[in-house]
Amino acid sequence: MDYRSVVYEIQDKYLSPFACKDKDTKGRERPLEPCPLRTEFQRDRDRIIHSKSFRRLKHKTQVFLSPEGDHYRTRLTHTLEVSQIARTIARCLRLNEDLTEAIALGHDLGHTPYGHAGERALNKFTHFAHNEQSLRMVEHIENDGRGMNLTFEVRDGILHHTGDGESATLEGKVVAYADRIAYINHDIDDAVRAGVISADSIPKRFTSIFGNSHSQRISSMISDIISESYGKNTVAQSSEFACGTEELRQYMFDNVYTSPLAKSEEKKAIKMIEYLYLYYCAHESELPQKFIYTSDKLERRVCDFISTMSDQYAVRLFESITVPQSWSKL
Repeated sequence: MDYRSVVYEIQDKYLSPFACKDKDTKGRERPLEPCPLRTEFQRDRDRIIHSKSFRRLKHKTQVFLSPEGDHYRTRLTHTLEVSQIARTIARCLRLNEDLTEAIALGHDLGHTPYGHAGERALNKFTHFAHNEQSLRMVEHIENDGRGMNLTFEVRDGILHHTGDGESATLEGKVVAYADRIAYINHDIDDAVRAGVISADSIPKRFTSIFGNSHSQRISSMISDIISESYGKNTVAQSSEFACGTEELRQYMFDNVYTSPLAKSEEKKAIKMIEYLYLYYCAHESELPQKFIYTSDKLERRVCDFISTMSDQYAVRLFESITVPQSWSKL
């Protein structure tokens, strides 16, 4: 039995005319034999979940660097929250949930160790944007340089989850909104847990729009997008929620993302990433083999290597280069 045909039939009957159906994919750079069980977007989701770059997300910083506590978000838990929010929106809008999930799970695969601090450190020397690096991860770095060979729609959604330009699919646009909804709200949650802000300090203009609790804020933001977008060839917020979300995001920048308490160790992380970048630019032969013999410029290959590091691996590598090792006579 061709189980894919069952999915195609369900999609034809159920999905919005504006959804991106699996049978309409623009395909992959390297064609694959069809799978009798899974559609193309399901295969992409599975390839991402089983990748090394996905597993490394559990040891990459979200906002708080190496927090002492089990309940702070990591880049992996952030990704899972984005996926769940995006799937909820996609299901209610009758969009392709498998495509949405694949984009969401892959959107941050190219993040550096120590989150945006590492991104800023590399961007000091050469252009580096984590959305572009996530695309490089799935196209060129994963699987020892072979990439994951994902469909066009998933790669497009990963690239356009942030930054300039919009995704070619509504599913990609859903992930862009879900990413913002997730990080604003879970970063509030983590900041309150860390004592950087208090729940009572959140201005009333935000609680009056979005609600007083973590779950209320997420639910109201999701509901607003669904109300504004249902049955339309668009994904959008109402003007009230769009303005409110941007103002809440700015509040987080002013009070959390640049807070001396939350970022007390960030300068050290930036200096460490800068050192690793300069060191490997000066010692190309010490790069892992897969980053030596390629046609890309050295600066790009060093960035590629650093983007594959977890926080802990970056620290161990830095220590192995800079800290004298114990000597013993053999």
